Order: sequence, then structure tokens, then C-alpha cells
Amino acid sequence: MSIKTPILTVVGAGPGDEDLITLKAIKAIESANVILYDALINESLLKYASADAELIFVGKRRGCYAFQQEQINELIVSKAKEKGHVVRLKGGDPFIFGRGAEEIDYVRQFGLETFVVPGISSSIAVPAYQGIPLTKRGAAESFWVITGTTKQHKLSNDVALAAKSTATIVILMGMGKLGEIVNIFSKENKQNTPIAIIQNGTRDNESVGIGTIQTIEKIVEEKQLANPAIIVIGDVVKERAILTQVYQEVTGN
Repeated sequence: MSIKTPILTVVGAGPGDEDLITLKAIKAIESANVILYDALINESLLKYASADAELIFVGKRRGCYAFQQEQINELIVSKAKEKGHVVRLKGGDPFIFGRGAEEIDYVRQFGLETFVVPGISSSIAVPAYQGIPLTKRGAAESFWVITGTTKQHKLSNDVALAAKSTATIVILMGMGKLGEIVNIFSKENKQNTPIAIIQNGTRDNESVGIGTIQTIEKIVEEKQLANPAIIVIGDVVKERAILTQVYQEVTGN
């Protein structure tokens, strides 16, 4: 029996739409002996896996972890040494709040070869699907992508810094901290700043709430928006209405 080289490939599955995955990612899935996948991936992507591949769900749903991060790290090593090629399939891009770098750092000390397949990040793709450009001449010269929940389960201090800027702010995993976010922007006298909350972005069950810092909490309550969702704050949110109107005029829809 041949000895298999233990390999970890960390793969970005994209934001949700099945078509928004790269060819390289599909090839990695096809070649995997074991796939450890998260809750945010589109599970239809698992159809590309070999019939012999072992599929293991290691994600988080409704506040419950199937595996703790330390257990996932150990599982990657044990499965790679047992079966060869492990694919760690993550939503979005694994290096944007995906803990992909942490897993690579851990497994390298056990002699695993490691590779990364970038994914399309929800921070960029989800606003784009709604016609919201993160940058536009005259509206925003830069954008911030910030985690809404740090390792200490607190809102990132970077949100307060970003609120002082004219940049577009994209906050991931921030719905549980929406009240704090609103307060921070209100203290900067930005009550009228446009804000979009997009739940299940790029998927068939996508839901959107558009308002201002002053009105968004009421809109979220009315539309019952919750995680998984991203928050987009800035003047570029106004562009969504313009693009939608143009599309409707062209298509008649």
C-alpha cells in the first residue's frame, strides 16, 4: 500500500451562490479524500466531491458548534495522515475572517503540505449583487472590512475609527452588535448616513433592508433580518436605488 502525503488545502467556497466558486476550488474538491466544511458554504458544492471522499460538517449553526476550533485543527491533522488530501471548505475567502491562516499555522508543525485557494469574499460580492459599489468616484475613495465580533466577543474598536472616515464600511458578523454600531455612528452625527443590511447574500433566499443609521433598527425588526448578514454603511448605498431603477427601465421588470 502506498503512503499518502498528508496535504491540507484551504478552499474559499465564495459567498453563497453556487456559481461563484473558482475552477481551482472545484478541482481541489474533486481531488479531496476528506472534506471538512462549514455552515456558510452552499452544500450543493459537495456534489463535486469524489464518491469515496469523507464529508464532515464542522460548522456552527444557531449558536452551537459542531466542533471547537482546536478540535478542527486536530481533525485536519489526523485525517490528512490517515487518508491524504484534506480540503477545508470555507465560506467566502478563507483569509478574510475565515481562520484559514490559523489552521495552516497549526498543521504545518505536523509536517503537512499546505495550499490555499482564494474565494470570492462576501464583503465584496454581496454588496455588488445588490448594485452597491464599495467605491465610486465622488462617493467613496476607500472601504473598510471589519469583523463585528472579536475573539473576546466584543465589537471591534476599528468600527469607531471607521465611523470618523468618509470610507464605505462593511461589517461582517455584526448583527448582534447593531445597536452599538448605530450608537457609534450617531455620536459622529451620521444619523442620516445610508446603511444596507443584506441577509443570505447572493442566495435565492436573500433579504435586504435599506435605511439610514437612524432608521435601520426599526427596519431590521420589521423585516426580521438576522445572521448570516453583512452591514454596509456609506453614501454608496444610495447607488443601489439608481442601479435598480436603470435595470427596471431596461428590462421592464
